[in-house]
Amino acid sequence: MTKYVYDFAEGNKDMKDLLGGKGANLCEMTNLGLPVPPGFVITTEACRAFLETGEVPAELATEVAEHLVALEQRMGKRLGDTEDPLLVSVRSGAKFSMPGMMDTVLNIGLNDDSVGGLARQSGSERFAWDSYRRLVSMFGKTVLGVRGELFDEAFDAAKAAKGVKNDLELDENDLRGIVQRFQEILREETGQPFPQDPRQQMELATRAVFESWNTERAVLYRRQERIPGDLGTAVSVCSMVFGNLGMDSGTGVAFTRDPASGAQGVYGDYLQNAQGEDVVAGIRNTLPLHELEQLDGTSYAQLMDTMATLERHYRDLCDIEFTIERGKLWMLQTRVGKRTAGAAFRVATQLVDEGLISEDEALLRVTGAQLGQLMFPAFGDVDSAVLLGKGMGASPGAAVGKAVFDSPTAVAWAARGEDVVLVRRETNPDDLSGMIAARGILTSRGGKTSHAAVVARGMGKTCVCGAEDLEVDVHARRMTAPDGTVVEEGDVLSIDGTTGLVYVGEVPVTPSPVVQYFEGTIDAAEGGDLVQAVDRLTRHADAVRRLAVRANSDNAEDSERARRFGAQGIGLCRTEHMFLGDRRQLVEDLVLADGEAEQEAALAALLPMQRDDFTQILRAMDGLPVTVRLLDPPLHEFLPDLTELSIEAALAEERGEEFDPKRQKLLDAVRRLHEQNPMIGLRGVRLGLVIPGLFAMQVRALAEAAKGLGEEGLDPRPEVMVPLVAAVQELELVRDEAQRILAEVGVEALIGTMIEVPRAAMTAGQIAEAADFFSFGTNDLTQMGWGFSRDDVEASFFSRYLELGIFGVSPFESLDRDGIGRLVRIATEDGRAAQPGLKLGVCGEHGGDPDSIHFFHQVGLDYVSCSPFRVPVARLEAGRAALESSGSDTR
Repeated sequence: MTKYVYDFAEGNKDMKDLLGGKGANLCEMTNLGLPVPPGFVITTEACRAFLETGEVPAELATEVAEHLVALEQRMGKRLGDTEDPLLVSVRSGAKFSMPGMMDTVLNIGLNDDSVGGLARQSGSERFAWDSYRRLVSMFGKTVLGVRGELFDEAFDAAKAAKGVKNDLELDENDLRGIVQRFQEILREETGQPFPQDPRQQMELATRAVFESWNTERAVLYRRQERIPGDLGTAVSVCSMVFGNLGMDSGTGVAFTRDPASGAQGVYGDYLQNAQGEDVVAGIRNTLPLHELEQLDGTSYAQLMDTMATLERHYRDLCDIEFTIERGKLWMLQTRVGKRTAGAAFRVATQLVDEGLISEDEALLRVTGAQLGQLMFPAFGDVDSAVLLGKGMGASPGAAVGKAVFDSPTAVAWAARGEDVVLVRRETNPDDLSGMIAARGILTSRGGKTSHAAVVARGMGKTCVCGAEDLEVDVHARRMTAPDGTVVEEGDVLSIDGTTGLVYVGEVPVTPSPVVQYFEGTIDAAEGGDLVQAVDRLTRHADAVRRLAVRANSDNAEDSERARRFGAQGIGLCRTEHMFLGDRRQLVEDLVLADGEAEQEAALAALLPMQRDDFTQILRAMDGLPVTVRLLDPPLHEFLPDLTELSIEAALAEERGEEFDPKRQKLLDAVRRLHEQNPMIGLRGVRLGLVIPGLFAMQVRALAEAAKGLGEEGLDPRPEVMVPLVAAVQELELVRDEAQRILAEVGVEALIGTMIEVPRAAMTAGQIAEAADFFSFGTNDLTQMGWGFSRDDVEASFFSRYLELGIFGVSPFESLDRDGIGRLVRIATEDGRAAQPGLKLGVCGEHGGDPDSIHFFHQVGLDYVSCSPFRVPVARLEAGRAALESSGSDTR
């Protein structure tokens, strides 16, 4: 038989799955002998049963009644008694902290009769009626769904009628009248009187707490924090202690260390003559916690001892809620406290130095996401800034610059020393030069996986996407906000890639000392205690991790940065970016070539440029592997737009002019290459097989670059990666040609393929026989596995899928373990079975995602590859993944 109710003395802190965080910690404090008001916990299993059926389990009422009787006997009071009533609180408490997201009801047990008994026992009519008005309003809002502002307005009206502003200036007669008005509001809004049966109050409150698990705010919070939706909440029923009995009573919150900075000291707030919700509601100004020492030195000293006990016991920063009832300290809650990213790193290393935790445990106490937050610049004071609009924070950070509306202008202005923000409706590969030149990117279309977002994150650029309310007119070179504000080219913008907010004018920016440290412009000591903590834990992650971390880089500058940031090679060098800009003409020449001679001439013109590109990257990564992906995108991406060319031709015809023969030839070629769905058309290995000599030119350029560096005494380590392979025969054909060229030049290189087509994953055993390595291209694998058009789906329906719970998070942000992850696992197992020495890595966006890195460790990959700015994050998470999978004692 399922047990649904546990006394505080029956549980402990390790029972959070069953008792929720609040309930488990109340039990733990009880076991430690700390002053906790007696009570019991209704389990998450009871909540889940309720959520599944809409009814509380039949056995629950009996168990609650038994524990309530035991509580009454222990306290010497009865719920609802008219002489000396027992009052209880009913509080939510899930496994994971969800502050303010679910419901709580205090003072259950009060009614029109028992309020008199409470007044007599306490000796304070005011206290009794104050407690009753709190119950009626809280019960109305939480249990009966009455709008809270109705109670607030009535309360404010009572204070106004008496000519006072502070609620403490209301006497018992005022509060009695307020209770009557609150009860009238309940009757008017619900058609029912306030329930006078205390048992009914408790039952309805318990049901309301269960139901609060699925309120809109709770669901949204869980989605944001990636908390599973099927856990349910526990319910803690706790005998009431009162901080509103007079000025010798009060309530407060405390932290054992500063949750904002991690600094040690006394942090918290205290409010005299108040109940718990008053502290967070802000109805009166709180006192700094240290002032409690002057008000009640005995309780303050006991609180300090208790805080020290809890921090030593939990071996972490603790968040504490307490009440003082007429000089008696009571502990109402403790939990491991939420903290900023900076505090997380500082506190973790402090606890190591204090001997409370090991370095392994310290590493598990911080996350890659927190490190990522610390690596981006931030705006300072924004109070005086003029808000223009809001989009989606696609790549964190803060950027300030003059608005420019095309890439050539961004490049030109940046070259003369101007800071610019590139403003576009949406970006495309042609905008790369402008994106590199800009301090930040702002688009009115697209989402977190749009071109702008992906490229910006890869470069560590601040980016705001999908600011739909801002009308971008590229031709007029202006942007208009809904309120009519116009931003002309050259006007200064400030964009926040974390919040998505866009400001007019310059907002002060603070650079990240963590990035300065990784860049080598400051050392750890110069960066202060935060940088020292980051350095210490990142180095420890390097010592324990199994996964190597490489970077995705297409140029020498990014490669050098990646190396400074700790990359152990280049896992993806995209060669398509090398064909943009001035070299587009050479690609046009290749497409328009008539016969082998012209084609060979076009390739010959490209070869020295490619060789120079590869030379610079290999030089930057001397002694480390560099995986070069042969040309992947369809050729149309390097050619003029079909619509634009067609309009040119039509206008020429309308004017009776002869259309430029070269432009006509180009138009014919673009029409010939036009595809309905080019991303699954003529691209990747298919392009290399259809256009003879294309891949051969790239392999020769890479080989000659390596040969030249080797002759200089360097140690280049090139690797050739063939994209979009779906059949082993494709790889075999390219491999044979590549090996011939490598042998001619006299260079050795590994030859492998990307696994980005579902068929490749399912036939990995065959493909492995022709490959030295696999690199999972999880971007395309996700796109093809789900049947999504990556550039379209996020804006069109992803938000709805998130609302419906189909996604917990976008599969382009974090790997879909059940589907795409299964393909990765199959390919890994089958590939290694066919070739035990097969090297395995990942080079998609997921290579820098903390959750995905843990999966890649579990499945047995050798390395992950991500953007240079994500390398420290990946290093940290790879270390954490190794510790979590080892299951070693982290104390």
